[in-house]
Amino acid sequence: MTAISVSDLLTMYASGIFPMAEGREGPIMLYSPDPRTIIEPSRLHISGSLRKTLQSGRFEIRINTCFESVMRHCAARDDTWISEAIIASYVALHELGYAHSVEAWQDGELAGGLYGVSMGGAFFGESMFFLKRDASKVAMAALCARMNDRGMTLLDVQYTTSHLLRFGAFEISRDEYLQRLEEALQIPVRFLD
Repeated sequence: MTAISVSDLLTMYASGIFPMAEGREGPIMLYSPDPRTIIEPSRLHISGSLRKTLQSGRFEIRINTCFESVMRHCAARDDTWISEAIIASYVALHELGYAHSVEAWQDGELAGGLYGVSMGGAFFGESMFFLKRDASKVAMAALCARMNDRGMTLLDVQYTTSHLLRFGAFEISRDEYLQRLEEALQIPVRFLD
């Protein structure tokens, strides 16, 4: 299975479509779910226990220091949609400055993180993982803080999970999603300076 070109990936995201492989070896399929699950970064829900973890300084946040490693950790589960072709596609996107990893480090070791794609005022969250308790939650909080600082308005998390609901994720129709996406893409901002 071959990687998806950067131009095709960017066109897909701008159209509300994202790719997922059918398992580790399967073909890449395209999705545009209805409803779509999003988080408004300015309204991220941070629980009391997560707030204490954030204030403790237990984790150091880094961005883009080990993008491919974050992807491989996200793929390291029995049921995954992150194939080698998906990894190659997003590494190419990362090298051109569109895909990013937000990483939580503890005692000099990667403890958790997430990766996704940034375009204008939108961030398309793809996957997250943790090796230490709360590490992925800390990465999510750091992502939303960065988005808020830059005036980004749309965090697309694709599908609803109980984990994402705790952060304040909610579902909207595809039509509303496409409208919010169009508005977010017009925001002249970059995830990194």
